[in-house]
Amino acid sequence: MAWVSEERFEQLVADALDALPESLGRQMRNVVVQVADDSPPGGPVLLGLYHGVPLTERGASYAGVLPDMITIYRLPILSVCADEAAVADQVRVTVIHEVAHHFGIGDDELDELGWS
Repeated sequence: MAWVSEERFEQLVADALDALPESLGRQMRNVVVQVADDSPPGGPVLLGLYHGVPLTERGASYAGVLPDMITIYRLPILSVCADEAAVADQVRVTVIHEVAHHFGIGDDELDELGWS
């Protein structure tokens, strides 16, 4: 298990978001990215979670709603990584995976693309 401070982990998430192509970043709408220590209790252990209405499902009536939420879970990621380099790589993969959900790409397609 790797160990990365909360501050460093948040920087790795910010770096992963900054590394997204600028054209994708400009298209992200009404979404917040946050870091939490652990995934919700009582369910599967998650590395990240997208909660919201994907861009592909938003219609003319989409207005006045709370932002979508992407949460990246620090402790589960640390538990599957051996060192900080592996953490950075897993954060990047997890951020891309959850951002893809924001764009309406499902888990099956992400699996086919190698981003599961």
